[in-house]
Amino acid sequence: MSILVYINSNGGIHKSALEVVTYGKKIGENVTVITYGSADTSTLSSLGKYGATKVLVDRSLQNDDAQQITRLITSAAENTSATTIVFSQDITAKAVAPRLSVRLNAGLISGAIDIPSSDGNVRVNVFSGKAFGSVHVHSSRKIISVLPNSIQPEITGSDCAVEEFNGNIGVPSIKVIDTKKPEGEIPLPEAELVVSAGRGMKAPENWHLVEALAKELGAATACSRPVADIGWRPHHEHVGQTGVAIRPNLYIAIGISGAIQHLAGVNGSKVIVVINTDAEAPFFKAADYGIVGDAFEVLPRLTEAVKKFHATSH
Repeated sequence: MSILVYINSNGGIHKSALEVVTYGKKIGENVTVITYGSADTSTLSSLGKYGATKVLVDRSLQNDDAQQITRLITSAAENTSATTIVFSQDITAKAVAPRLSVRLNAGLISGAIDIPSSDGNVRVNVFSGKAFGSVHVHSSRKIISVLPNSIQPEITGSDCAVEEFNGNIGVPSIKVIDTKKPEGEIPLPEAELVVSAGRGMKAPENWHLVEALAKELGAATACSRPVADIGWRPHHEHVGQTGVAIRPNLYIAIGISGAIQHLAGVNGSKVIVVINTDAEAPFFKAADYGIVGDAFEVLPRLTEAVKKFHATSH
């Protein structure tokens, strides 16, 4: 079975890329990675350790133009005779995978959380993570988008060959005037630990308590939508159904009531800890652990406890 795995390598290789390459290796022996941008050859070659047979890279595409990316993957699929195409379920996959499905007449499975079973069914998250489903497609070609943090990256091989590739991407349909990316932070979709807060923090100047805990844990910081809307925190930190959907190993929610729109973006977290003064807050129903208390008292004590743990564990 020939597998084609798409990754975005602009800015380096992220954990989600290693996850989908590992996924590709689990479902087929011949795994080709298709990517674009300025990532150096040695970095791309390291994908072989996670199961890639070779990497194809198109240097002419620099921006996240969904139509050009669709053309690039179509060319690569035809070049490699790929029977299955694998994505990480991110904003690019949501824009590109349906286009690709139509172009290649391929069945599309979105939100996979496991490899196909012996009968070909794939378990998926549905209804914004509120339920599981089982999907089977009968087309000769298949497209699978994998939810981040569903597959653990595994080293199974060694460096692989990297080849320059002309994806016949055509003329861009959009013009990118400027791109602003957060620097010096852990990208939320990649973070395994996330500390998030809402209006319960009362004012932006109190956010140092959230940041102190995040720093001790080595976690990313996030916020609820109201906090981003009123300008307390930047919008790239907004998690939820209308923001960034995340699936970290640990999600700490401070002063967030747990509206359904917020839960839809974070309920894939492995462990959820809720800190709130309101014992009836809806978020407690989704929590693995809960603390009913004032964040201004709980956070300093929790941060100090983490510091002591780190001091005694070294």
